[in-house]
Amino acid sequence: MDKKKLKKEATKLRKQGKTYAEIQDALKTSIPKSTLSNWCRDIKLPKEYQDRIQRIVVGNAQRGREIALIVNRIKRKKYLKSVTDRNKHLASALENKDTAKIALAMLYLGEGGKRLKTGALMFGNSDPFIISLFLHLLRHCYDIDETKFRGTLQCRADQNTKKLEKFWSRISEIPLSRFYKPNIDSRTKGKPTKKLDYKGVCRINYFSADIFIELMKIPKIIYSEGP
Repeated sequence: MDKKKLKKEATKLRKQGKTYAEIQDALKTSIPKSTLSNWCRDIKLPKEYQDRIQRIVVGNAQRGREIALIVNRIKRKKYLKSVTDRNKHLASALENKDTAKIALAMLYLGEGGKRLKTGALMFGNSDPFIISLFLHLLRHCYDIDETKFRGTLQCRADQNTKKLEKFWSRISEIPLSRFYKPNIDSRTKGKPTKKLDYKGVCRINYFSADIFIELMKIPKIIYSEGP
């Protein structure tokens, strides 16, 4: 198509309210937008043009955000894999019980009860992974008597205690028969639980003054005797 005919077709499309990108697509040509702008500078655009452009801009912005989310998700996935790859060798370090005991002591220092009551450790958390990790390390580091475990559910007034106790019994591998009566927070009466995946708090007791004292001593020994 010669330049004169090309210009005629381009201006015709512009009068219809087409964008420069749409004109390029319709004419199957890569006419510079500066050239199109020069050709169409005196054309009065339809009233609905600005509304249409706004819809296009909004649509492009939405697609841009969606693409950005996908790109960021891929980047984060790669980053998390790199973190896993450079640290996965640490899992085998816990095969050494002394190393595992350090990890257990630090975990208990952060989340466990600090006062010895009735000769028992007390460890509570709402995160199933934290509870599982604590019990895994405890059972790995010590010759545990399973009959000395006790569990207690702490939850909100509108939650199903029987269902939650079964959940925490499965996570902790402590039989329901060794769970104390649930501790329901009276302050939550009449206040619906907003987080539907909230499972309450599981408190674990293990009756051993010796293990409690040792776990409380280990961090202090590391701090005072270490590098």
